Amino acid sequence: MTSLRLHDSLRRQKVPFEPLVPGKVGMYVCGPTPYAPAHIGHAYSAICFDTIRRSLGFLGFEVRYVRNITDVEDKIINAANKEGVAWNALAERYTDAYVRDMARFNVLPPDEAPKVSTHISEIIALIEHLIANGVAYVVDGDVNYEVAKFPTYGKLSGMSVDELRAGGSDRVQVDERKRAPADFALWKAAKPGEPFWPSPWGNGRPGWHIECSAMTEAHLGKTFDIHGGGKDLIFPHHENEVAQSQGAHGTETFARYWLHNGFVNFDGEKMSKSLGNVRSAEEIADTVGGEATRFYFVEHHYRSPVEFEIHTVRDDAGNVLDVRFYSLEGADSRLEKFYVTLQRLDAFLAGNDGGEGAVLPDAEKLLPAAKEALADDFNTPVAMAALHEANRLANKLLDEGKGIDKAVRRRTLARLGKDLRTVGGVLGILTAAPATYLAERRARMVKRRKLDAAMVEAKITERTAARANKDFAGADAIRKGLLELGVELLDTPQGTDWRVRDDG
Repeated sequence: MTSLRLHDSLRRQKVPFEPLVPGKVGMYVCGPTPYAPAHIGHAYSAICFDTIRRSLGFLGFEVRYVRNITDVEDKIINAANKEGVAWNALAERYTDAYVRDMARFNVLPPDEAPKVSTHISEIIALIEHLIANGVAYVVDGDVNYEVAKFPTYGKLSGMSVDELRAGGSDRVQVDERKRAPADFALWKAAKPGEPFWPSPWGNGRPGWHIECSAMTEAHLGKTFDIHGGGKDLIFPHHENEVAQSQGAHGTETFARYWLHNGFVNFDGEKMSKSLGNVRSAEEIADTVGGEATRFYFVEHHYRSPVEFEIHTVRDDAGNVLDVRFYSLEGADSRLEKFYVTLQRLDAFLAGNDGGEGAVLPDAEKLLPAAKEALADDFNTPVAMAALHEANRLANKLLDEGKGIDKAVRRRTLARLGKDLRTVGGVLGILTAAPATYLAERRARMVKRRKLDAAMVEAKITERTAARANKDFAGADAIRKGLLELGVELLDTPQGTDWRVRDDG
């Protein structure tokens, strides 16, 4: 099994990974709060940890992957009341939409997708442990965690309690009934218009943080290997999870390793609703394609920020005519080149891989290079570089076979095609049939360029007839005219195909 090193947010450095059980990994990742459509930040986090999960499997680990659904939370209740629908109906609607959206980015379903609403008894039991251990207190039907009773509070985020309060999210509210401002809610007494469940402290519902502590314990135990999420969750959410889980059971360790993905930035600014630059996952998947978006993400290391270059086209009145995601369009173009290579390889091999035998040494580099990169804190940019090298070699051998034994050449190309798909699959790309991907990309490009596909097909038929009549000047004129529209013709043994050229 490949030795793995990862960057632990708690220790703030890259460390060797040693799972609780050799060869097995328990991983928990904070999933969505389904009160609105998923945005591209949700997709980035989901893709990051899906890639990490796939990479762990590639490196030889057996992974149990848990990603929760926070379906009981203030934002869901507020959105449901505003819309005039039941909270659970709204949560279910957006949970289903989230699952559909993430599938478009080739995100695999988790092994378990626990919901808060089905873990209320586990949450109540955990709160009872905290009260019994003297680290939580009841006031007017609410239960709060007393931060002063947990001396290492702030260790994960690396800040003092005062600094943490200043940097907390909008879910941290001041309550004069608390013993200290930093104390946080474990259980909230029932209020009109909110869902509630019976408890030893009266009707109410859980606080945000206790939910994940209970679900991790229910599905992975009191101590497990990897806890993941976005950097914005380090405080207060993950900090409070540590305090709750260790405070309840007296364990020295909750999650053994903490992984956090970077932010998504648009033109240098962090994506946020206050800036009005939130883009839905559905919009981007429709416009550029889910796989191209994933391709762009895995070109970045999961801990680094991802920059999007966006250009909005408006008319004189300021109305939006078009939105261009230039960074993603470039990734779509790079991804197309891989699929063209795979299509060429499939056509060349035609099901004949040349059998057993030697291949050119350079064709044996991709798998070990990818394993080495992914074992180094899941370094996908380096793995992508190795993928590009293999792609270049495949095209070179497809174009030039001079001086190479035919059987060796065929076996080498078969090996490259297999390994391109293997490593691509680890990254969540190159999983479609080439013809399917290329057809879908062409359809998106036709829509983007506002082309008439029927007209293009008619021109191709006209050009074929011109060539049959030896009217080569006319055929060339048709090709040139289509090229001016951004349409490139591709003459193959099977006939003439076409693609829409990338537009800057």
